[in-house]
Amino acid sequence: MPRQPVSSGSPLEPEIGFSRAVRVGPYLAVAGTAPIGPDGRALHPGNVYEQTKACFSIAKKAIEDAGGCLENAIRTRVMLVDIEQWRDAAKAHGEVFGPVRPACTFVGVRRFIDPEWLVEIEVDCFADSPE
Repeated sequence: MPRQPVSSGSPLEPEIGFSRAVRVGPYLAVAGTAPIGPDGRALHPGNVYEQTKACFSIAKKAIEDAGGCLENAIRTRVMLVDIEQWRDAAKAHGEVFGPVRPACTFVGVRRFIDPEWLVEIEVDCFADSPE
């Protein structure tokens, strides 16, 4: 099956050697997505809810660029530096995926590359309807 990498334009992609997302056939995986603005700086410092929304917005664009949609999500992973703030991230997750209800995992991590990132997300989905 052909492999279709999707770039978000992040300067870290070529440096690290990764793609924002990769589509293989109907399957699409979105890499760990941090709340990074167009200027490369963290969006909404100190606000888990807004950072989570920003991450989903970035992931949504990558999914759509690969021909998919959030409604075809099958798994999400939400990683937080302060797991006590999981409800703030869960609120944003529910606003995006409430009717879809993908399998979801919340994980506490020690830190991310940028200390201003409070959350990072991953999304796996079908680019086309799985039916």
